Amino acid sequence: MPVELMWDGKYKDGKRVQPVRLALPFQTIETINESNQQRMQMLDMFSSGGEDTEWRNRLIWGDKKYVLPSLLEEFRGKVALIYIDPPFATGADFSFTAQIPDDPDTEGNQAANFVKQPSILEQKAYRDTWGRGLDGFLQWFYETASVLKDLLASNGGLYVHIDANISHYIKAVLDDVLGQQHYINEITWKRTTTKNDYQQGAKNWPRAREIILYYRLSESGGVFNQQFSAYADDYKETRYKNTDPDGRQYTLSDLTAPGAGTRGHPIYEFMGVTKAWRYNKAKMEELLAQGRIVQSAPGKVPRIKRYLDEMPGIAVTDIWDDIQPVNSMAEERVNYPTQKPEALLERIIKASSNEGDLVLDCFCGSGTTAAVAEKLGRRWITCDLGRFAIHTTRKRLLSIEGVKPFVVQNLGKYERQAWQAAEWENEEVGRAREAAYRQFILKLYGAEEFPGGTWTHGVKAGRLVHVGAVDAPVTEGDLKAIVREVFKRAGGAGAKAAADVLGWDFAFELNETGLNMAREAGVDIKFKKIPREVLEKKAVDQGDIRFYELGAVEVKSEVKARKLTLTLEDFLMPQDDIPDEIQKGITHWSQLVDYWAVDWDFKGDTFHNQWQAYRTKKQTKLELKATHTYEERGKYTVLVKVIDILGNDTTKTLTVEVI
Repeated sequence: MPVELMWDGKYKDGKRVQPVRLALPFQTIETINESNQQRMQMLDMFSSGGEDTEWRNRLIWGDKKYVLPSLLEEFRGKVALIYIDPPFATGADFSFTAQIPDDPDTEGNQAANFVKQPSILEQKAYRDTWGRGLDGFLQWFYETASVLKDLLASNGGLYVHIDANISHYIKAVLDDVLGQQHYINEITWKRTTTKNDYQQGAKNWPRAREIILYYRLSESGGVFNQQFSAYADDYKETRYKNTDPDGRQYTLSDLTAPGAGTRGHPIYEFMGVTKAWRYNKAKMEELLAQGRIVQSAPGKVPRIKRYLDEMPGIAVTDIWDDIQPVNSMAEERVNYPTQKPEALLERIIKASSNEGDLVLDCFCGSGTTAAVAEKLGRRWITCDLGRFAIHTTRKRLLSIEGVKPFVVQNLGKYERQAWQAAEWENEEVGRAREAAYRQFILKLYGAEEFPGGTWTHGVKAGRLVHVGAVDAPVTEGDLKAIVREVFKRAGGAGAKAAADVLGWDFAFELNETGLNMAREAGVDIKFKKIPREVLEKKAVDQGDIRFYELGAVEVKSEVKARKLTLTLEDFLMPQDDIPDEIQKGITHWSQLVDYWAVDWDFKGDTFHNQWQAYRTKKQTKLELKATHTYEERGKYTVLVKVIDILGNDTTKTLTVEVI
């Protein structure tokens, strides 16, 4: 009789609880390493209403709960290999180590590190996963595995990297979703360092392993390329102790066939010995002529030379004890606590995919899967909930020589539209739904509703409040209307000529030109980002919503003939997440900048990353100048994107004239 693993939440009203299957369109927010020719082809394609058929690898910022169903329309049954390393019950999976680099103007000033705790959104994801303990995790994993199965190709492979403490539960869920007949291996990764230090009087064995469960949909085969590990030195010394005059090491192996000829092996006389041989007589004569066959004495059974340099190594089993974890000095280390070594992913990707195959990882983390897939010539899609994970992966990919073009995407306004429709489904579409949405945001912001305005909707501490729409950025035209209305309404409800403008997105130039325009009109404006956490009911219920003021960057531009030089001159960012003691050590604004990039010819569509500078483990000093030579004269819009040490981005738009 079949046995089914049960948990609280698996069934509701007698039916299985199914994962979210809402498919939303992706928005490309950045293209990276794309040539001008590729860019123009894409623009022409969009203007003609055609489809872009050229593949671009995809780095997606978003919750896999929404991202995976949105991939189904295009990639159902097309993914050759999926590797996932889902969050364990540690709480550390979303944290990362942020670094304040040296002050460039002060010799000997040491960089400072601090652990950036998970964002509210990441904490919420963790609570959703583990908040009900094992029951919550199993339901969460069941829903994830169900969608992953639909994405897998008919012969695709799935690797699930999981803590040994819960691997047996996860195997039962995977047997349920994929079918027990598709289970292939339980791989034990024996870490060469334990997870806990030696303690005198310890009551348990130190933990030194993690589990990787391997499933493959095809029962008759599918892709599997045998992997080999190098021979140990002592094995080579004892096994390959013979040496040719040219220095090649070899061992002698048996030439006779098992079964005394009963399995079709030929029986004949060779070098005075009659046996069942592994090869036919012509092949044996060929090997003899090549000097590959050795007979120690007349009448002795000949043997064949097996050269060390021709052997692939020892076939890798399901116990992996030859891969080191990422230590503190490793060159690939990116200060991510859950970072996995590239050698681990290299083995998995080489074994279960071929060049050109599509690889998916929906828990991107530090970007190891994407980086290794890129190096091995595979196509890849990866996503993560954390903004810093996306930024870390972007930098890591850019560090790969010859990296192919890739895009950064999210679900943007479409996810918010779906949320708004579901949240106020009982409200009439139109003004009633918009009004309910604005009241909701005002309450979260701690503002009181102030009726009677078109562009200002509430008031907080004497400042009027504008609530931006879910599906459009706040533009300069919006700001002009807000400023005009602030003048009319100032004095009412104790309001000053000041306003907080809340928005999901802001026009690229708004934080600079908009602030200046408002200041000249005598209105004090602050731009506040509506955080994505607003979409999550638990985060709202628990009061986890924080609105952050936008950062600001100052860029100097200088044009000589057709050469443009940009210089970063100042950067301001909210430092709420930086500990007070660390803030005291920040003596120069550039210490807050981790990365900046430039689109030299922004056309109002997508930010095309055409130049970038960033800090690495080896190169901690950031280049603050960028140059570009234009081929043609004319006016150009230049867009600069700055990413701070916490992964948040700030943009600035400039107009330059090349003569």
